[in-house]
Amino acid sequence: MIYVTGDTHAGTNIAKLNSKSFVENSLLSKNDYVIVAGDFGIVLDIKHQDRYWLEWFEQKNFTTLFVDGNNENFDFLNSHPIERWRGGKVHMINDSIIHLMRGQVFDFDGIKIFTFGGAKSKGIERKVQNGSWWKEEMPSEEEYKEGIEVLERHNWNVDYIVTHTCPGAALECISQYGVKGKANELHVYFDELNKKVKYKHWYFGHYHRDIKLSDKMTLLFNKVERVI
Repeated sequence: MIYVTGDTHAGTNIAKLNSKSFVENSLLSKNDYVIVAGDFGIVLDIKHQDRYWLEWFEQKNFTTLFVDGNNENFDFLNSHPIERWRGGKVHMINDSIIHLMRGQVFDFDGIKIFTFGGAKSKGIERKVQNGSWWKEEMPSEEEYKEGIEVLERHNWNVDYIVTHTCPGAALECISQYGVKGKANELHVYFDELNKKVKYKHWYFGHYHRDIKLSDKMTLLFNKVERVI
């Protein structure tokens, strides 16, 4: 089984995955997956509190997958070698936690999931580079290009898309719920993918709400939704 949920923020918003809230945990195994749609954040400070949360996830029955958001320690992520897993590039944080890299398609027994992390932080001028902010939070030109090339190899056809932020059209839609955001090049990139890719559903986080925008697009934060 595969589930998807929103940001966990280094334990701040992790209660949704404890055994009381996520009762399905008791029925799962390490061959089942929970995907966090960015801002996993558990590896911001590996020397101290985050070590507790890494062990916390290891003790769960499921395997945790995550796309990166804008609140990640990219120095730590990129210190791991790039490996191939289920057809796409990953960073293996440990046996129970896997970072799904940008612009990849992963094959789960015939179910294809396209992932693309990243988002732009607010108030960057108040943050410290490589301390509370990393320039890698936004994709590089190489990552944008790789995403296109990977989708082309899959004939622009996947089952699900998991990202941290959303297409610009979705940003306009969620504004009616009081969510404020300014479109940037990543939103535009996702708008283009949204026009070309055939998919069943697109899940994203970042905006700290639970809103089903349409039959094909959902913003997640506290909700844990079963995909398959």
